[in-house]
Amino acid sequence: MGVVLSADYRPSEDEPFMNDRQREYFRRKLLAWKEDIRNESKETLASLAQETVQHADLTDRATSEADRNLELRTRDRQRKLIAKIDAALRRIDDGSYGFCEETGEPISLRRLDARPIATLSIEAQERHERREKVYRDE
Repeated sequence: MGVVLSADYRPSEDEPFMNDRQREYFRRKLLAWKEDIRNESKETLASLAQETVQHADLTDRATSEADRNLELRTRDRQRKLIAKIDAALRRIDDGSYGFCEETGEPISLRRLDARPIATLSIEAQERHERREKVYRDE
């Protein structure tokens, strides 16, 4: 892409929304996040592979199995997170990144910086959560 960013660059409301620099900033942020998740997964898999010790004590065995299940659930959530990161990267490529899927309005830079996979503005997310709560309460 050829966009040069300084190490201390942060997207600003003073520049055009989703300009080349902002898209590159978020692309790098998403790729770094994805790499961190992959590295954690590799470490976990290595740890799980080494942890094949059979515990004589039933309580120790149950604790070990519970820890293993928790770790596998965490990895599954991270697998889903990688899919969301990949979707965000595709949105950067197609030019729809940073715009609310519901309203088409820009998502605030602060929200994107905190949650770069966000697809809804804060207002749309709040409406979505209120609807979800209403249906869940019924």
